[in-house]
This record gives sequence, C-alpha cells and structure tokens, in this order.
Amino acid sequence: MQTIHLKEYEIFIGAVGEKLQQFLKQKNYTKIAIILDENTRRHCLPIFTQLLDSTNFAIIEIHSGEQNKNIETCQRIWNQMMEAGLDRHSLTINLGGGVIGDMGGFCAATFKRGMDFIQLPTTLLSQVDASIGGKLGIDFNHLKNSIGVFRNPQAVFIEPRFLKTLPEREVRSGFAEIIKHSLIADAGQWEDLQQIEDLGQVNWEVFLQPSLKIKKKIVAEDPFEKGIRKALNFGHTIGHAIESFALPGKQPLLHGEAIAIGMICEAWLSHEIGGFPIEEVTTIARFILQIYGTCPLNKKDYPYLIELMTKDKKNENERINFTLINPVGKALINQTCDESLIEKSLQFYEKVALDKKQGKDENPKFSEEV
Repeated sequence: MQTIHLKEYEIFIGAVGEKLQQFLKQKNYTKIAIILDENTRRHCLPIFTQLLDSTNFAIIEIHSGEQNKNIETCQRIWNQMMEAGLDRHSLTINLGGGVIGDMGGFCAATFKRGMDFIQLPTTLLSQVDASIGGKLGIDFNHLKNSIGVFRNPQAVFIEPRFLKTLPEREVRSGFAEIIKHSLIADAGQWEDLQQIEDLGQVNWEVFLQPSLKIKKKIVAEDPFEKGIRKALNFGHTIGHAIESFALPGKQPLLHGEAIAIGMICEAWLSHEIGGFPIEEVTTIARFILQIYGTCPLNKKDYPYLIELMTKDKKNENERINFTLINPVGKALINQTCDESLIEKSLQFYEKVALDKKQGKDENPKFSEEV
C-alpha cells in the first residue's frame, strides 16, 4: 500500500479494501450512493463489493462516454440523489473514469450546496491524472469542462485491479497523461517511457505513484490554476479542441487520443516559439505515433478548431494560451502565438502522421475520421 498525502486528503494506492472500510466506519454517513456507468457496473462493481462488508448503497447509473458529460445527465443524477433521500451528511462514491469522477464530483459538490464524495478511479487516465486537483465539471455547448467548480474529495482510493478490466484503447488513452507528466516534469521518466513497445506488458503500478507525485507537487504550489499548474495543460489547448470537434461524430476520440495529437502539435510550437530542438520534436512525434497510430485531420476544419481554441477557459486577454516545453522536463506556461502558427502545427501533425502511415503503420489505432 502506497499513500500520497495532500493538504486536505489522502490518496491510497494498492489493495485499498481495508483503508476504504476504515474510512467509511470513521465517517458514519447517513446514506451512501455509488455513481457508475454500464461498464463499471459490469466490470468494476463486483471488485468494489469484494472490498467491503456492506452492500447497502444506492446505485446511480448513467450512460458512459464523454458525450454524456452534460447538464442533462447531471439532472438525472440529482433526481436520483433526491429519490434516494441523500442529504448534506451523505456520501457519493464515484466509481469510474474521468467522466464519472468529474461529473459525479460536480453533482455532489452542488447537491444541497455540497456533500462529501470520494473517488475510486477505474481507468488508467483517471488514476494517474484526475485523482489530484479537485477540478470538477461538465461539458457545455461541446466545450470541454466549461462549467465546473474546484472541490476536493474526502479521499481517493486507487485499486490497480480495476486496470485489468480495461480495453486496450482505454489503456492507451491513459498513457497519454503519463507521457505528458514526463515531458513537463521528468526527463528521466521520458527516457524510460521510450523503451516501451507493448502497453499490454507494462506494470502500470510502477508509473502510478511517480505521475501522481508530479501532479501533486504542481497542484500544491498552485491549487486554483493561477500560475504553474498551467504546466499540466501541455497538449491540451489543441487536444481539447480536437476532442470537442470529434465529440458529436460517430466515433469520438478518447481524451488521451486527442491529447496525443495535441502534444505533437504543441511540441512543434515549442520549437517555433521556445527554441525546443526540432530533433526532440521528431522523437516525441515518432514515439506518440508508434503508440497511437494516425488520425486524419482536414484542413477545411482548421478555422473551426481554432475557434474552439479561442473559447478555451485557459485563455487570457483574448489570446489562445498554450503550455509548451523546453527542454524536456520543463514547462513554459502562458505562451501565445498567431493563428497562422497554430495552423502550421496542425499541418506538421498531418505531415508526420502521413509519413508514418505511408511507412510502417497501415492500421491506425485512432478513429478513421475526426
């Protein structure tokens, strides 16, 4: 069992059953509800019930997927909280990935002006990234996380057994955040990651604590994203726009898939704006494409992608705000550039992706269209 101590709560990593039992006994909540989706109900709820003696919980089930992370789903959650008789002295347990963690926490934080919640992240993405920081929210008008609040959970319980329930695509999605943490804060780990060839053979417990410690350090310095916490946005300005653009389509991109594209584009911007060596950009692009394959973008969609970037909540003074890197392991926050340069970064991605596809990769792992 590993424990990461934050100022207001703790993160437990490993076989968390005993710690979870102790937590619930100490708190003596009036009622407990579990928020989950059809996937976590099928694959993760059986593991969760093995961790506890009691099964006296209200189940609140929602539909999975980023496309359901909206106010309409929140209304259904609040209605079920009302029907279950939850009050301000009750507890919500969010059993799922980033969507459930973000939205379940948001609903708990706003229901009757706030009730306690804990996070039991079940995906690699949520275990290495969403467990720290207290950022909760939903998408609105197809804009990622544009409605939300800052509110910390009472605790986070990371059970690695949940990772064995994940399809390969979900594992790849989570790996993007481990790559990001390395590029912004740990050059040594970036070297280690480049030795990975098969994600199916990785012992993810090795990477959970280092990634969480990187985020812990950054969030502790800047809990409300006024300064250095923006380092965590590397790859996310362009990545979020691509994710939002793809969301209404037949095959939406997973968060990490979109961020992977964003990291390639923003590594190139790091070269153009911050002097990041082009050789390093190429190394990052080749590694990401080796893991994620290629995803076609369409030049005619560039203006709309940039329009989405102009609505990003990180922007200041009507300028699109980026976090870049130089060197590997050091983030450059509050970087801006002209829209023409952003278009060139998208063109750079298209070029390296096309080169990759025409070479060895004839079976892209991304959706065929954005």
